[in-house]
Amino acid sequence: MPRESRANSLLAFENLESNVRSYSRSFPVVFRAAAEAILEDEDGREFVDFLSGAGTLNYGHNDPDLLKDAINYLDSGGIVHGLDMATSAKREFMECVDAIILRPRGLTYKFQFPGPTGANAVEAALKLARKVTGRSGIISFTNGFHGVSLGALAVTGNRYYRDAAGLPLAGAVFMPYDGYWGADNDTSDYLDRVLGDASSGVDLPAAIIAETVQAEGGIHPATKDWLRAIERLCKKYGVLLIIDDIQAGCGRAGSFFSFEFADLSPDMVLLSKSLSGCGLPLSLLLLKPELDVWRPGEHSGTFRGNNLALVTATAALQKYWTNEKLSQCVTESGHFVSERLQQAAQSGRYHGLTVRGRGMMQGLDCGSGKLAGEIVRKAFEYRVVVERCGSEDQVIKVLPPLTIDRETLQRGLDILDKSVRETV
Repeated sequence: MPRESRANSLLAFENLESNVRSYSRSFPVVFRAAAEAILEDEDGREFVDFLSGAGTLNYGHNDPDLLKDAINYLDSGGIVHGLDMATSAKREFMECVDAIILRPRGLTYKFQFPGPTGANAVEAALKLARKVTGRSGIISFTNGFHGVSLGALAVTGNRYYRDAAGLPLAGAVFMPYDGYWGADNDTSDYLDRVLGDASSGVDLPAAIIAETVQAEGGIHPATKDWLRAIERLCKKYGVLLIIDDIQAGCGRAGSFFSFEFADLSPDMVLLSKSLSGCGLPLSLLLLKPELDVWRPGEHSGTFRGNNLALVTATAALQKYWTNEKLSQCVTESGHFVSERLQQAAQSGRYHGLTVRGRGMMQGLDCGSGKLAGEIVRKAFEYRVVVERCGSEDQVIKVLPPLTIDRETLQRGLDILDKSVRETV
């Protein structure tokens, strides 16, 4: 096959890459470089990035300090792959997380490195919960998303992904998430009734898995009271609480852990996406010490603890999390984004758009996937990269880097506002 080298040509991707590709269809250019909140394509055009690697680039593209540490580590001959052997990079990372993140928050966890992806962390947590409790069931929530490997998919609500499984998905029962029946109905009361009734048909589960802000499900933030109620129910019935902080964590919702505002102490916490700080694959399962009943090698994998990613993760913690500056910035910028989206929602002829979210995790609910798709396509024409989420892709999910400067943020929001006005 002749080489295709024309700038921004997608021919090679169409000919060689699987039909499963998705983002290259939504954003049909070839990107070649990036810095902070800006992507550049092969024609040299700049795009404001409101996607952030689906929440993987909280600190923007190619943070120079993190890359410097990575380059220095490689130049020094540091171990890149080491299975789960003890390495200097892993020790420094664990000690850094314990000192900077856990102890100041009064949290005590052991570290399990389950593999490179968030789904690996989900699978490990579900497996461990079943081993600890001797029970098999898991309770998840409507519109929840936890990954597309089979165990994670079983606790994921989205029909589009579930239909691709190829076999029946078992082991999970879905309960209504906060607000699913409207703001005036506390769905935790229903969960309490079901768990407390031996004839409800719902067996006592091993664990409840929840996101504090449902991301792929449509940017649904749970309230403090609801989250606390779920934790109380877990303690009441002897059920483990797993918080999936893969997308909402690492500062996306404001604090490092998205559950801090509710003063939760989950039995397990799942982290990935922005954990490495610069887009390298890394995931982590934090588990309370008394739950560490694994036998050596009982849950394994070749890529447990990417040492280069551990180096950049440590650098990110030391740069951004030794004080409250980033959290304060996220809170302030989140309010600004929310206000601008509210203005955009009222700017068109159709005023049925609504805004919701927490921190720098904001959504513009357009009511229909068709309308949201038209707005997103228009925004891309004006050089903003932003994606959709929700059961019908009806919510525009705004995820700028947490470190985005105000001028670039304003520029992106101006374009999004313009796209809404020209579409609706």
